Amino acid sequence: GPVEPLIFLANFALVLQGPLTTQYLWHRFSADLGYNGTRDRGSCSNHSADPVMKEVETLTSHWTLYMNLGGFLVGLFSFTLLGAWSDCVGRRPLLVLASLGLLLQAVVSIFVVQLELHVGYFVLGRILCALLGDFSGLLAAGFASVADVSSSRSRTMRMALLESCIGVAGMLASLLGGHWLRAQGYANPFWLALALLIAMTLYAAFCFGETVKEPKPARLFTLRHHRSLVRLYVTWAPEKSRRHLALYSLAIFMVVTVHFGAQDILTLYELSKPLCWDSKLIGYGSAAQHLPYLTSLLGLQLLRHCLADAWVAEIGLAFNILGMVVFAFATITPLMFTGYGLLFLSLVTTPIVRAKLSRLVGESEQGALFSAVACVNALAMLMASGIFNSLYPATLNFMKGFPFLLGAGLLFIPAILIG
Repeated sequence: GPVEPLIFLANFALVLQGPLTTQYLWHRFSADLGYNGTRDRGSCSNHSADPVMKEVETLTSHWTLYMNLGGFLVGLFSFTLLGAWSDCVGRRPLLVLASLGLLLQAVVSIFVVQLELHVGYFVLGRILCALLGDFSGLLAAGFASVADVSSSRSRTMRMALLESCIGVAGMLASLLGGHWLRAQGYANPFWLALALLIAMTLYAAFCFGETVKEPKPARLFTLRHHRSLVRLYVTWAPEKSRRHLALYSLAIFMVVTVHFGAQDILTLYELSKPLCWDSKLIGYGSAAQHLPYLTSLLGLQLLRHCLADAWVAEIGLAFNILGMVVFAFATITPLMFTGYGLLFLSLVTTPIVRAKLSRLVGESEQGALFSAVACVNALAMLMASGIFNSLYPATLNFMKGFPFLLGAGLLFIPAILIG
């Protein structure tokens, strides 16, 4: 079977757990600190200057940061190894390993929620998951398998299709998560995530059609895999392509940093004053956040007929910048949704750059390339988490939306690089 259903199930399960974990942490700290964690609009606006609420916000964003940091540091070692390894042994072993990692993480989360264990166990779950390749490893294998079977011409659209699977899954999970959390609390959505991850692991093991032509056994723990990654960027080839590899990787880095940085603080931004959203509105917001995966796919399909890929990417970045500026000044719900609306083409940039990267390397280097891109992605997510989660509490007093303005400014860098 194709790789798309795998990525769909994985992201559905992840997005179901993400905001849930944030809101669970929020409620746990509220309970521990004796803050009445009721999230109705009245209490939110009255407690605006409440120091306890500020502490709840700060604790929540710090623990989110620890989870991301733990996952990243372990992941950096594991998926650089696993991606290049998959060039030899095939994509399936990596898909199965990464699926098992996500499954383990869900099991740990269920224990924390059901038995009210210390929230530090969330970090442990994240580290276990990262050891086995995490979502980044899954994506690296997914994109590499698409590159294995697609022609140079159809590659951009195939990459965009894979990205839209990520988005549609995210959108459905967000809509479901918000309503379900209100109706039944935290435990049940985590159980659904676990069931989906079990199905996904079985699909990876028994249904996925291997795309590497002649897989051959290879040792996993050898420096050769890391060397093949370095070789991508330093070995001489017709001069232009290696320089482009580095520049396009930097472009992806900036786009992903802004995308995930904004995503990391949006839930907190919406929960607190002046917006004071409840979990239903947060669900809608999260769905709106994922809609660009679909609209960008359609936009890419249409715009490619009349414009070069690079121009399509620039248009996407321009709308992205506008959306960020609107978020920075949004004090009412309609403005917030206007910002979401402006992001409708914000995701055409990454599949275009990924396809450009994929064309710059040989067939036997696709796994190494996409694990390098996964590292860039993970580093960007970590930077995003670090910068935006620490900027947000620091700038609360003078300008709440400042991190979004910073994001808009950073997006000018990839615009220049791609141009």
